[in-house]
Amino acid sequence: MFKDVINTISARYLVAFLNLLLIFVNSKVLGREGMGVISVIYVSANLAVIFNSILCGNTIVYFMNRYNLRYVFFPAYIWAFAGSALVCVVMCLFDMLPEGYEFAVFVLAALMSLVNANTLILLGKDNMKGFNRVFILHGIFMFVVLLFIYYITDRKDINGYITGLFAAYIIAYVYSFILLLPHLPGRKNAPVNVSFWKVLKEMFVYGMWSGADNLAEGLTTRLNYFLVKSAGGYGNVGLLDSGTKISESVWHISNSASYIEYNSVSKTTDRGEHKRVTLQLFKFTYCALAVVMAIIVCIPEWVYTEYLLTPEFAGIRKVVMALSSGIVTLGSNRILSHYFIGSGNIKYSTFSSICGFFLLLAAGVILIPAHGVFGAALTSSIAYTGMLFFSLIVFMRQTETSVRELFPSNGDLRELHEKISGIIHRKQG
Repeated sequence: MFKDVINTISARYLVAFLNLLLIFVNSKVLGREGMGVISVIYVSANLAVIFNSILCGNTIVYFMNRYNLRYVFFPAYIWAFAGSALVCVVMCLFDMLPEGYEFAVFVLAALMSLVNANTLILLGKDNMKGFNRVFILHGIFMFVVLLFIYYITDRKDINGYITGLFAAYIIAYVYSFILLLPHLPGRKNAPVNVSFWKVLKEMFVYGMWSGADNLAEGLTTRLNYFLVKSAGGYGNVGLLDSGTKISESVWHISNSASYIEYNSVSKTTDRGEHKRVTLQLFKFTYCALAVVMAIIVCIPEWVYTEYLLTPEFAGIRKVVMALSSGIVTLGSNRILSHYFIGSGNIKYSTFSSICGFFLLLAAGVILIPAHGVFGAALTSSIAYTGMLFFSLIVFMRQTETSVRELFPSNGDLRELHEKISGIIHRKQG
């Protein structure tokens, strides 16, 4: 398990490095205003993807280990388009989408949902190499194609960026579909006499909780973009998004650990093993996040404005600092959320996300009008911290975990050292 976490984190940080470079390139090519527009486009598509997770998200991993994969595969593919269309219509009614880019958001959301479904099937089949390769391929191709579009074809505008997004996700989709093809005919662990409609109903019931959870978390992490746009325009969104993406780059640690945890927890009913895996990954995650986030916070403002970005992004370090504590707490909370989801107690993860959503609204109404982008970042940290406190209280009560068990012990450090040494020796051998 630990080897999978390390390999997955390594893959994600390779892509995270390229994504950070793209932030710097985009800031110079598109400027603060253009960054704001592409941020809203991408965030809008992501909200559709989150809604689509009802059938295209963790529901896939949970049910593919219980029923025939075909019962899971086809509904997920149909829902990728139907859900994307529904969300885009709703966002259009509320005037949330940038004018002229409504269809682009729909196509992007559908593509992203299909890639997400394919990679989760690979994860459920324990094909971690394929899972990581899809992620790496998408990140590398996105980086290369955007540089080509910007500097070879000289399309230095928002449409050029969208073209790069489409190209990268199409390649990722084709490659991931090729990898999962051998798994589609399989009937392993699949009951024969189970009604397709019965499975679909179960998936919707489970997925509605999961979708509500993901949507509430998605709104908690991104609703402030729309609040800032209404209060200060796309330029302020561009500043907020740049600071947010730099800070959130550390989440590849927690995302990688939570994927592995969910896959492990969902395959066993041993509550003792659930607790052991969760605590081990929780302690590893918050320690790693705190260390990396501390390094990012120490980067001076002039490094951003003079070298990495442009002078119009002045104030970005304040955004990063305001987000820092929340980045660590939400990343840690994802380990607990995936414990609830994998053990069948998804409602607690949903309640945690809803708690964060209402905290965001309450704090945002006060802080964003008064402090602008900095207030939006601080609002996010308040919401993320509230989510972690809720999850910890529920987890500790359910598993009879003491406060002392939440902190790393000498035994944890020894075990971590032994596992890292073992991985290094095997690779050298």
